[in-house]
Amino acid sequence: MADETQRAVDLFGGAVALVPGGVTVRDPSKLRSPATDRLVWQAVFGGNDEREAARWLLWELGQVTGARPASIQGLYAARGRGDVSGFTVPAINVRMMAYDTARAIFRAARAGRAGAIILEIARSEIAYTDQRPSEYVAVLLGAALREGYVLPLFIQGDHCQVNQKKYSADPEGEVGEVKKLIAEEIGAGFYNIDVDTSTLVDLEQPTLDAQQRLNFERAAEITGFIRGLEPEGVVVSVGAEIGEVGMKNSTVEELHAFMQGYTRTLARLGSPVGISKISVQTGTSHGGVVLADGSIADVKLDLQALAALSRAARETYKLAGAVQHGASTLPSNAFGSFPRIETAEIHLATNFQNIIFDHPRLPRDVRERLRAWVDENAAGERKSGDTNEQFYYKARKKAIGPFKREVWSLSEDVRGAIAADLERTFAFLFEQLNVNGTEKDINRFVQAPMQHHAALKPALVSAADDPDAGE
Repeated sequence: MADETQRAVDLFGGAVALVPGGVTVRDPSKLRSPATDRLVWQAVFGGNDEREAARWLLWELGQVTGARPASIQGLYAARGRGDVSGFTVPAINVRMMAYDTARAIFRAARAGRAGAIILEIARSEIAYTDQRPSEYVAVLLGAALREGYVLPLFIQGDHCQVNQKKYSADPEGEVGEVKKLIAEEIGAGFYNIDVDTSTLVDLEQPTLDAQQRLNFERAAEITGFIRGLEPEGVVVSVGAEIGEVGMKNSTVEELHAFMQGYTRTLARLGSPVGISKISVQTGTSHGGVVLADGSIADVKLDLQALAALSRAARETYKLAGAVQHGASTLPSNAFGSFPRIETAEIHLATNFQNIIFDHPRLPRDVRERLRAWVDENAAGERKSGDTNEQFYYKARKKAIGPFKREVWSLSEDVRGAIAADLERTFAFLFEQLNVNGTEKDINRFVQAPMQHHAALKPALVSAADDPDAGE
């Protein structure tokens, strides 16, 4: 491991050096060179020791440059107090062509001095995109270093969701699986966790409290679990959810029922810090509603309800506000409404994946093999009555993992053209959501303490002390 770490450091040609417990950067400009590309490739596709050394080095380089995994808790607490307002934080699911996509995000962010940006991956996405948390963090760190982005990175576990069917069969086992994932995520540097127990809401119960009971009790339990995992100096930002995305629209009364029950349960469990935001359902769906020709139906988004929910969350419970999921496929003229009604956060995923899948520069043979793979391997995703275009649109995300290496290996010209279109999309969204200029708010309200990676081996320290060690 020590030898592999030294070889990783050597990629930078003397611009980076090992020191006891970490690294020092002698020439920061070299981090914005193809050496970082090679290091990220090793972190994803290298052999075991090579991969772990690359991930360790990327973490440590982030620590010394300022691109550190951090919690957005401080900013959201400030918003709950009324100290900041007027923007909506985009939470971007980086699924496909992850390194180039993340680089495009950071280029757009630097250009607009945008700091209030979350990068996330959901429980389901981890599997089909083939990105475990430690890899995901390494790729994002590498992208930030490559683009000279040195603000804290808000990396989030999106939809740490309890599966309702599995919960019915084995409640403790299913909650245990969610806790296991959260522990892995926090250990990797995910200091923002969205707990999703909204699948346990039972609308057949006679009162709102009874309908939300399993939801708020399990959300509080998982919140307490998260508090026991926090690294020193970090308060993880935790979100909860009162309405499952794509189902019945949420109401202010449901928000109160959840929050009152959640607060009671949290107090009983002895956990002093609760959630910082609340996810609601106001008319969207993940991926949009796909029409027979593969296009997306217009969304009936209830902005009035979203505004009322966000206001109640802030004024009554001092949360940052409400969170809107399933927003990336909304029409472009919808995004300016979110900061106007003080929506705290919106989740954006499918459209960025669509840009890559549908890009005219994606080679025809790759496009055809992607489609053939979906036909052969994702037939179970087809619903009765689906047209071929509906099926392919909904199922093609399952090909992201199997084609990951091939898509990462596309020519620089092809990846560059796709990334340029992604960057324009991110720049538009950052402007519409009014997060440009939020770098100052991050610097004011967010603490990102330096943390040396838990994977550091004693051998690395000895190698740093003794240049000849391990030879």
